[in-house]
Parts: sequence; structure tokens; C-alpha cells
Amino acid sequence: MSSSASPVDISSAPPGPAPSGTDEPPPQEDWRSGGLTALRAELDRIDTEIHDLLMQRARVVEHVARSGKPAAFRPGREASIIRRLLKRHQGGLPPASLVGIWRELLAGTTAMQGGFSLAVCDPEHGAALTQLAREHFGGLTPLRVHGSAGQALADVSQGTASVAVLPLPSDQDSWWVSLLHHEPRLFIIARLPFWNPRPDGSPASRALVVASTPPDASGDDRSFLGLECDSEVSRARLSGELLAAGLKAEAMLLLRLQGSSVSNVLIEIDGYLSDDDQRLSHLGSVLRRPVVIGSYASPIGGAA
Repeated sequence: MSSSASPVDISSAPPGPAPSGTDEPPPQEDWRSGGLTALRAELDRIDTEIHDLLMQRARVVEHVARSGKPAAFRPGREASIIRRLLKRHQGGLPPASLVGIWRELLAGTTAMQGGFSLAVCDPEHGAALTQLAREHFGGLTPLRVHGSAGQALADVSQGTASVAVLPLPSDQDSWWVSLLHHEPRLFIIARLPFWNPRPDGSPASRALVVASTPPDASGDDRSFLGLECDSEVSRARLSGELLAAGLKAEAMLLLRLQGSSVSNVLIEIDGYLSDDDQRLSHLGSVLRRPVVIGSYASPIGGAA
């Protein structure tokens, strides 16, 4: 989608119909003092102008799609777009409405570039995670619901889904362990919901999004680091090593496997990490090099 690619010069976009809403708007006092009929006429003019710009944007997206870029969905780029618009936003339109409008627009332009679909792990079909996926990825994006994280991840691995929407990792849900060894690699690339606090009636669940393409930095991110350690390793020791390496741990999930000499650890790190980050070499408790299993753009309003 255009929102997920590098900026494109609109002048290089393919030709299309000229915008129809090019007339100069009437002076403000004309529609403010002209009664309801004038106000409705002004709204119609604005709607036409918005539609012209949407069609122009779609032509640029088509041009981007032909440029050969590797992935249509870039959540980091999308997050930076929405943050920029919110910074300049003013007036009576609720910021949450602005986010909702652009999320649907971004979903639509992603679909224009072909073949984007979702695999959702939601044992209660049509329940919270499905609603959350619909809210973020748009009401028209093809979606398939599975009863387990493994099935959703398999869809991504096999190319039958673009991304998987999975519940946040917990002691009871350790699907993230498979990302430590999966080949070809899968990555956490986003966190849902992207907007907090949540209005009444919104899906209350939280989720992570997994894809076969690496995440892209948004400028304000958190990363996930996966470790294999000795089964006796302590949180205190790992926290000390992370601090000494210059890595700020926001959360840690330690999974001790019964009867195994290995513990798997998932650590949420402040900032964007890449595989070649030299700080990772300073973690002495690990049995193998740490695996950066993804990152996500920090939600607006903080992570609930």
C-alpha cells in the first residue's frame, strides 16, 4: 500500500481522471449564513474533494504496487503515518475516529496490492480476537479463524495467509517458542490494538501479529527477544545481564520445561532490535545466541 512504502512522487503516478472538485470554495460567510441548504452544499463539495484525493491516492498505490517492493503490509510505516496525522489533528472530529478512518483506508490500499488475508487464532469463533482483527485490518479483508495458534502459524508458513493474529503470550500459551527455531523464519510485526484507551464496547483482548516478513521500525517500538537458558536461570540474573548490556526489559516470561535442562525466555525490550545488535553478545546466561523474534510499534496511548 502506498502507506507502507517509501514516499512516491505523485507526479510519476499513472495518469487518471482529473479531480472534479477543483472549483474554488465559496467564501465561508456564504455557507455559514446561507442556511441548511448552503451547509449541505458545502458538505457535498468537501465530500467530492475528499473522494478525488482518495482516487488520486489509489493511483499512486497502483504505481507503488508495480515498483516491485517486497511487502504490501508494513505496520511500522502505517503507525508512523497515523502518529503524524494525530500530531497535526485539531477540531471536533474525535482522534479515535481519525485512527479508524485511516486504518480502513490502509487496509483497503493493502488489498489493492493483492492477496492479503488473515489467519486468526480464536477458539471462540467470531469472538474477541476476530473482532480485534477486523477492527485493525478492515471489514473486507479475507479472514480465516482457527482454534489453535499452531494452525494459524501454519497458514502463514504455507503462504495461505499473510499474517496470523495470536493471543498475547502467557504461561498457558507459549506459541512464541516455535519462533525460536522456525525455518523459514516467522516474526512478530505488530501489536493490537494500536489505539488506547479503548472506548466502551471495543474488543477487550490483546494480540500480536506474526508474518513471514521482518518488522519495520516506526520510530517508537518495542522488541521481543527469545532466549534459551539453563533451567536454573533466574529472572534477577537475566535482568542484571540485560541492564549491563544496555537493554531495558519491559517484561519477561520464563518457561521452565518439566524434565528439561533448558528454559525458554521471552523478553520484551524497549526500542527496536535487529539480529546484528552487538549488545546481544553480552548476555552470558544464554545457551545459544539470542533470537530477535520481532518488534511492534508502541500503541498510541500506551500498551494497555
